[in-house]
Amino acid sequence: MSRNLTRLYFVLIGIFLAMPIVVVAGVSVNEKQSLTFPPQGFSLSWYSAIFTDPGWRAALLSSLLLALASAALAVAIALPLSWFLWRRIAPWANIFRVLGIAPFTLPPVITALGLLTFWAATGFYGQPWTAVIGHAIFFVTLPLVTLSLGFSAIDRSLVEAAATMGADDRTVFRTVVLPLIRPYLVSGYAFAFVLSLNEYIVAYMTVGFTMETLPIKIFNALRYGYTPVMASVTVLFVAAAALIFGLVARFGDLPKLLGAMAADER
Repeated sequence: MSRNLTRLYFVLIGIFLAMPIVVVAGVSVNEKQSLTFPPQGFSLSWYSAIFTDPGWRAALLSSLLLALASAALAVAIALPLSWFLWRRIAPWANIFRVLGIAPFTLPPVITALGLLTFWAATGFYGQPWTAVIGHAIFFVTLPLVTLSLGFSAIDRSLVEAAATMGADDRTVFRTVVLPLIRPYLVSGYAFAFVLSLNEYIVAYMTVGFTMETLPIKIFNALRYGYTPVMASVTVLFVAAAALIFGLVARFGDLPKLLGAMAADER
């Protein structure tokens, strides 16, 4: 009896969490240009509008470029930092770990306001590359955490053995360390990419309307009326996130990437 109640409880939670997505997906296939649910008719024209309408297509391209570049920069910052923290076991080294995690722990509006103030003071406000740097700083926590888990799972005797055989630091990193942490590196990049693709506040407060990403485009479109294209973009975001995280879970052993194995070993 208790097992059935537990199953029913989790089924109800699943339905509750899925309802917003179901409603948005229903709205996205409305035949008429209205945000009504249940949908009136069926049409996929709003999905095609994302790629055929110049405004939505440009916003999609901007979002993809921003997410690709900022996730790469976040990994480029997190990789040497996590490598340094793994090799330098010292109390003062944790200061860098705290600095890497701090932007993501703060409310997004605080981080965005700090970036806005900085770029405005330096005269670079509105430049597209400032959004790339802003997102990289904001999301560097994700690859930093996953890479730190990857480094903690490495047997240090392998590195010591490679060094004993005469390999320098670069060779050790390229031939021993990098193959072992590659799944963690890819997952950190994927997490940063997905969140950057959906982020609004930091992008808006660093570039304003000079670069219109999909989230900014949605908020701008709200001023002129509702359209099912916004719902279609939302479904596209959810599908992209599910696909990327599904691939990470399928090929990267998601529980291990999230630290479950490390916790079991302890």
